[in-house]
Amino acid sequence: MGIHETGEGGHETRQEAHPDGQEGLGNSRGRRETADERADRQWQDLMQEIRVVQTGVQILLGFLLTVVFTPRFESLGSTDKGIYILTVVLGSLATGALIGPVPFHRIVAGRQIKPHAVTWASRLTFLGIVLLLATLTSALFLILRVATDNSIVPWIVAGVAAWYLLCWFALPLWSRYRYTAQREE
Repeated sequence: MGIHETGEGGHETRQEAHPDGQEGLGNSRGRRETADERADRQWQDLMQEIRVVQTGVQILLGFLLTVVFTPRFESLGSTDKGIYILTVVLGSLATGALIGPVPFHRIVAGRQIKPHAVTWASRLTFLGIVLLLATLTSALFLILRVATDNSIVPWIVAGVAAWYLLCWFALPLWSRYRYTAQREE
């Protein structure tokens, strides 16, 4: 038996009665939704996030795949060719991880395991973002090495990688820790 209420933004939410008398499946932050509704919402959120990074990584990989066919590629030394190969492999791995949730969903659709699909898709997405970080860092290193042949290149790349780490991981983790701790008090 469900109880219908008006939630955030005037949208109707459903609170399921529990056999043990507990009120709703909502979390401590007031969102009331069934496990299926939560999985559907989380899946939609995840797909939106993937759309943002998936396009970028596919364009980057497409560009990287064409480099080998340029005249300049033959003049690269073995170290730069090795960095290029590593970058292409990392980009391919990132692309696979970021596209992975789509076939995962297609294969398990209709099996009533969406919460598990969301968990695995989220893990694949996180792995894809880590691999994208490695791809971007490697590509930047190669480009700056070829363009400048300067000893400062590793420092520039380290600074950019630190920026990615700050934006992609440190700030969200800090925010998660800070605001979650405030709500629990």
